Amino acid sequence: MIKRKSNARGKMHESSTTTSSTSIEDEIDCELRPGGMLVQKRSEKTDVPPPNLRLRIAFGALRKEISVNSRATFGEVKKVLTGETGLQAGDQVLIYRGKERENGEYLDMCGVKDRSKVILTEDPASIERRFIEMRRNAKIQSAHRAISNVSMEVDKLVEQVSAIEKSISNGVKVPEVQITTLIEMLMRQAIKLDSISAEGDASAQKKLQGKRVQKCVETLDVLKIANVKVQPVVVTTKWETFDPPPSTAHWEIFD
Repeated sequence: MIKRKSNARGKMHESSTTTSSTSIEDEIDCELRPGGMLVQKRSEKTDVPPPNLRLRIAFGALRKEISVNSRATFGEVKKVLTGETGLQAGDQVLIYRGKERENGEYLDMCGVKDRSKVILTEDPASIERRFIEMRRNAKIQSAHRAISNVSMEVDKLVEQVSAIEKSISNGVKVPEVQITTLIEMLMRQAIKLDSISAEGDASAQKKLQGKRVQKCVETLDVLKIANVKVQPVVVTTKWETFDPPPSTAHWEIFD
């Protein structure tokens, strides 16, 4: 702004007063920390090691106090908290003075002092991912149990198929209803397998049990035909005849 003044002699002179209404933005350089973390670059003007800060961490009902370098970043704080809470750094949200802090922000430049309180929460997206993973694991475990139950039933039926096969191979005719009933029982197990939703290792186990059932049914179909050709065994008894014992005469003596 330019102001004009008149002095005692009536002459005009100029005095300039400059007010700056423009904010000056400093250009921020970044550096790459070990581990691939991009943080704000800072100049080291002294060789004196920076002091450590004690941070009071609030994580739900849990209260922790950790010690970190005053020039550490919030990302480095997360790494320390991983060992304390078991929560992975990528799943953590750190809040200081009501604001979520980024990994590359320095503690001292954000005004963090000794015994400052920092709130730790879990990223909502992480909670959702964990919930989905829990549901998926529960589904897999349920599939494994169902397939295991079918497997035990198939084991029992396989033993019956082997017994029938042994009887027919020895020429012993088996009641047809016994073969038909066994086929129906195997088909019930096949239906149970089809109703099980499985993936990964459970899917492989499901296919394996399905092949066992199919093989047993095919074996029984063959045995059913072979059983018809088996001639029933007729047991005959040969009786031996004996001649009657010789008769003896008893004589009566008279005086």
